[in-house]
Amino acid sequence: MRRLFWLGVGVVAGVALSRKAAETARQATPAGLASNLGDAVRELAGAVGSFGAEVRAGMNEREQELHDMVEERTGVSAPRAEGRHAAAARRPVRRARRAEG
Repeated sequence: MRRLFWLGVGVVAGVALSRKAAETARQATPAGLASNLGDAVRELAGAVGSFGAEVRAGMNEREQELHDMVEERTGVSAPRAEGRHAAAARRPVRRARRAEG
């Protein structure tokens, strides 16, 4: 009975090690390296996007604090800037005239 138990343990260990070795070998191939690099780039892009969103949120919060401070100290309500893109959207669009003929 002991021999059957240890035979089973050996088979399970052999299968597990074989699968691990095959996965390690696959990761060492160019396709495996490209997959790992692609995952790393996607993770980095997500982190950069999150950082940018946090920076923009902090800028907006600080701008609000500054507007409130100016209003409190001067009593004048300053117009709030809606950002560069919103101002550009309100401007009329100039279209070039086509030369007909």
